[in-house]
Amino acid sequence: MTRLPQIALLSDGRRLHLQDGPIDLIVEARGRSNAVRTAYEAAAHRFTGLLDELCAELPELRRAAERGTSLKGVVARRMYSAVAPYSADCFITPMAAVAGSVAEEILGAMLSAAPLDRAYVNNGGDIALHLGEGEHFSVGLMDRPDGDGVIRTMKVDADDSARGIATSGRHGRSFSLGIADAVTVLAATASQADAAATIIANAVDLPGHPAIIRKPANELQPDSDLGARLVTREVGDLSRNEVGAALESGAECARQLFDRGLIEGAVLQLCGDMLVIGPKDIEWQRPRPAVLENAVHV
Repeated sequence: MTRLPQIALLSDGRRLHLQDGPIDLIVEARGRSNAVRTAYEAAAHRFTGLLDELCAELPELRRAAERGTSLKGVVARRMYSAVAPYSADCFITPMAAVAGSVAEEILGAMLSAAPLDRAYVNNGGDIALHLGEGEHFSVGLMDRPDGDGVIRTMKVDADDSARGIATSGRHGRSFSLGIADAVTVLAATASQADAAATIIANAVDLPGHPAIIRKPANELQPDSDLGARLVTREVGDLSRNEVGAALESGAECARQLFDRGLIEGAVLQLCGDMLVIGPKDIEWQRPRPAVLENAVHV
């Protein structure tokens, strides 16, 4: 029998909370009241059993992405498709795109059920977006995923091509091979943004630096898909030149992904410094209370 997830409206009466095991979603839709209600029902229906679907293929999802995969589930295949562009150049598993792929699936279920003006599904900072004509979405950026307070806000407009946002780094929920405090990526879809954020965050690095402490991933989490690969646990004092070199390494990776059409832009952060990669200057705003009320933090 399928396990039932926790499903409830939040206290504001506008947002829906869906939680099952490690999957924890915040969902918000705007439109006619009956459309929003139908969309939320569709989200809850699709969410029920989704974790079980992923767990059924977990051994395959934890293996390096390779050609000829036998994955069957729609979310599992989406995860694989998101990481496939990187599999020839580095080690990556479909798990690198799990959060964005789940968010994308729930948003798709909502949009198939009802017409909405605007909607998002936020899976721990990995966000799938829908923006109708004239709509926009504000993203509050913190200097690191586990910190408090917003340092900038970034606006995504309806006429922008990005519909996915994801953040990765050594302070996040997953292990990182790099030292970035946070890398936030805009891409066409949430699954693509999730995979790219992982790749760019891994590239923000100073290999062999004595101030960086690394440990095998499977010593920290025995079933980690990274196996014995060294993941970053602590970063000591770095000079400004070293911070700049690490950021530039990640920025070069981001530029290559942008040129390949895999991302729409990226923001890289390390030790208080920031680099922005994209076709144009991202619209930055100093956080204001009115903005923060409508911003989703990543």
